[in-house]
Amino acid sequence: MKYRILDADGDYSFGKGSQNITYGIYAVAQAIKTRLKLLKGEWWENLEEGTPLFQEILGARGNSDRQMIVDSIVKDRIINTRDVIAIRDFSSEFKNREYTFSCIVTTRYGDIDIGDIDLRL
Repeated sequence: MKYRILDADGDYSFGKGSQNITYGIYAVAQAIKTRLKLLKGEWWENLEEGTPLFQEILGARGNSDRQMIVDSIVKDRIINTRDVIAIRDFSSEFKNREYTFSCIVTTRYGDIDIGDIDLRL
C-alpha cells in the first residue's frame, strides 16, 4: 500500500514528488487515522463513506450505550481499511463527551500500535 503523507495540519502534502508518499505499515496507519476522521457525508465522491458521527453516535442515549456503538463503528472502520487483517487488545473509554481508544492492528506488513486516539463527541 502507498499513501500520500499528511502535513502537520492533517492536509495532504504536495510538491515533493515521491517524498510525499509513504508505504507499507506507515501507509496503513495513516489510512486508519484518515478513515476515522472522515465524517460520513463529507467526501463528495461517496457520501455514504465516513464515520457516522452525526447520524449514529451523537444521538445515542447514555454513556454505556454510546460507548458500545462507537466501539463497534471504530472497529468496523479499522477492519475495513485496506491491508488490515485483525484488531487485537482493543480498549476504550468514554468520559465527558470524549471517546478515547487504543488497539493493536495486525496488517499484512506487521503490527501497528494505534495508541490513544481521541474523538470529541
